Amino acid sequence: MTLSENQQKLLRMLPGVDHLLERAGTVPFFENIPKKLMVNSIRNTLETLRDSILKKNRHIRDESLSEDKIIELVRVAVKDTMAFNLKHLVNATGVVVHTNLGRSLLPREVVENIAAIAGRYSNLEYDLGAGRRGSRYSIIEDIICEISGAQAALAVNNNAGAVLLCLDTIARNREVIVSRGELVEIGGSFRIPDVMAKSSSILKEVGTTNRTHMKDYENAISDNTALLLKVHRSNYSIIGFTAEVSLEELVELGKRYGKPVMEDLGSGTFIDFSKYGIVKEATVQESVAAGADVVTFSGDKLLGGPQAGIIVGKTPIIEAIKKNPLARALRIDKLTLAALEATVSLYRDEAQAVRRIPTLRMLTMGLNEIEQKASKLMENLKKIDPSRLQINLVELSSKAGGGALPLLSLPSKCLRIKVDGLSANNLKINMRKNSPPVIGRIQDDAFIIDPRTLQDDDLPIIESAFKHVLKRA
Repeated sequence: MTLSENQQKLLRMLPGVDHLLERAGTVPFFENIPKKLMVNSIRNTLETLRDSILKKNRHIRDESLSEDKIIELVRVAVKDTMAFNLKHLVNATGVVVHTNLGRSLLPREVVENIAAIAGRYSNLEYDLGAGRRGSRYSIIEDIICEISGAQAALAVNNNAGAVLLCLDTIARNREVIVSRGELVEIGGSFRIPDVMAKSSSILKEVGTTNRTHMKDYENAISDNTALLLKVHRSNYSIIGFTAEVSLEELVELGKRYGKPVMEDLGSGTFIDFSKYGIVKEATVQESVAAGADVVTFSGDKLLGGPQAGIIVGKTPIIEAIKKNPLARALRIDKLTLAALEATVSLYRDEAQAVRRIPTLRMLTMGLNEIEQKASKLMENLKKIDPSRLQINLVELSSKAGGGALPLLSLPSKCLRIKVDGLSANNLKINMRKNSPPVIGRIQDDAFIIDPRTLQDDDLPIIESAFKHVLKRA
């Protein structure tokens, strides 16, 4: 490779690692930076500059290779390296339980309880009354049973883990009868048949995709039947020419043949959403009252808490599940327990839960409140650069997300934004690069901000992001 005279000159201008290391020692920012990190950042910065010179990058000039400029590049490199990968961001998508964006937001009092437990020792597995070793299951069992009406309860790391643990305990090497129309994929390619296979239970599907009758279950029952399983279709719906056996009917059949009944609710909820003008979703309390022996559901979806799989049901079965060695592998830590206990406690007062749990508050938010938030943000954004920002208030819809309430479409008032000289996709990319990132969506060649999922302190962040975008564009 033949280098031009200018390339050779620019390469000669690059200082050595030791020299830059010494120079950085005079800059306050670098005082407490580990030496190894400093050396790696300097080397990477120099290598990037060297590659740019060799590729004849037109932005590389004499002035861009001054020591001050290079030291600034090193500072940025160090800062980027030390930044945490898990970042706070702004969800402007209108998807309330956004799986990719961390699902449910935790209430303020829940966050405070986590902080209190995280920085101190706790009675995680210590019985304060007896003064001896206790069980972590007891931390939340009483409150979950109080709210759900169940006899016993425990929590594991997620709902897939809960289903796996239940099947492994109740139906290992035996048959589990389930409707073909309920063999769902719960996300991330995790499918009910796959979970069953891992538990070493034997899947015995009955009925058809759209229609399953009581006789299908009854005809499938044998001496090798361990469990009748009902899987709530929380992430999709079958409409049209359909038929299914209700949980109550399945429980009655189970009693007749001496077979336990389990229901996997998926998302799971403690409140009846139909009271708030939202589509009806089966509640945990209803499943327990219907007589299911075991019910499983998520803690971090419609419940509005941390990631967890909650198992409730009849005492003998729940106690057997607790004793399964697999339970230890799937158990949750003290921070999740702290978050889950504080979240479930809010359900002692439903009105309080709807008001204080962010997921519930966003799902039940009225259109007037959304419009007020949208109008306020639009007014502030228009002040930035009215000549380049095109903003309109439009009627669109929000989603529950998280594989929950699949038929739900929540009316919303959104901001439709265009920037002169910048495509919708480039605007989306620039907003994503903001610190903190602002995540919206594109529709009809415009950037969409849905206020339903915005928190009050998100508005100034969005305004600042647009200021930076317009400055750079």
